[in-house]
Amino acid sequence: MRRAILLGTGVALVIVAVVFYLVHRGKESTDDSFIEGHVIQISPQIAERVEKVHVDDNQIVKQGDLLVELDNQNEVVLLETAKANLASSEAKLVQAQAQLAATTADLAQAGADVQQAKANADNAAKDLTRNDELHKSGAIAQREFDTSQMEALSSKAALDSKTQSALAAESSVKVRAAEVKAAEASVVQAQAMLDAAKLRLSYTKISAPASGRVTRKNVEPGSYVQTGNALLAIVPPDVWVVANFKETQLDQMRPGQPVDIRIDAYPSQKFHGTVDSIQSGTGSRFSLLPSENATGNYVKVVQRVPVKIRLDLPKDAPELTPGMSVVPTVHVDQPGRAN
Repeated sequence: MRRAILLGTGVALVIVAVVFYLVHRGKESTDDSFIEGHVIQISPQIAERVEKVHVDDNQIVKQGDLLVELDNQNEVVLLETAKANLASSEAKLVQAQAQLAATTADLAQAGADVQQAKANADNAAKDLTRNDELHKSGAIAQREFDTSQMEALSSKAALDSKTQSALAAESSVKVRAAEVKAAEASVVQAQAMLDAAKLRLSYTKISAPASGRVTRKNVEPGSYVQTGNALLAIVPPDVWVVANFKETQLDQMRPGQPVDIRIDAYPSQKFHGTVDSIQSGTGSRFSLLPSENATGNYVKVVQRVPVKIRLDLPKDAPELTPGMSVVPTVHVDQPGRAN
């Protein structure tokens, strides 16, 4: 009797082992798996007092929806000041341009005066040369010769004076041109300050960068927030699975292979997915303090490698949130896609 019982037990164990092998053949599974998704932290870019909060915990928002308003009085004052500075800089630029135009006109007139003075000097020099010959031959009196000589000297002095005036006008044009460039730079700087003031004012309205659900709300009207403080987070609806398989399970695993997924939160439902990619490195390799196997006593530990699994969810699928526990089963006996 005892022998029959032992024999029956052995046969049952063999049958169970065979069934277990047949069921799990060509499949790799792990319970070290979780739903993963993007978590967008919302933080202010300026330090201000909170004026209004337009959302609450777990509220669904769309991209562009207004989340939080900060007090904007300081930013409005800065904006008006920047506008006034820009207007003043533009007025100074117009004034500098007008002065440059006037100085350029003076230079043109000085150039014309130089040409006229040169012509007069040339005529006076020619007259002096002719009168010198006539004076030597006695054809004109000494008084007439002295007059032509004085006119030549006077014309030469006038030419020198006009030439100096033209050089002074040219220097003035260069100075006015430099003033125009300085005024243009001031306008550019004032415009930049205005743009910065507008940008700072826009920071007082914090909008949703993406659609999703509000989580970890930590802001209330009246509180003073600093730059970079976490006010809330937005979790977009796009999620996937990160499964940490043992390195010994990856021999036949390839991207594109189908996956059966069981989610602990919904045990009565079956989900499906596809292997998306396998991380280039074990999880411990990218930890804060990676192991140093070259030091101390080495103990071999089977490493785990994160595998990203893309979920194929139906339209009526329940809500899945990052952190949920799942158990994926990869059909490694089926071909994957080429890399």
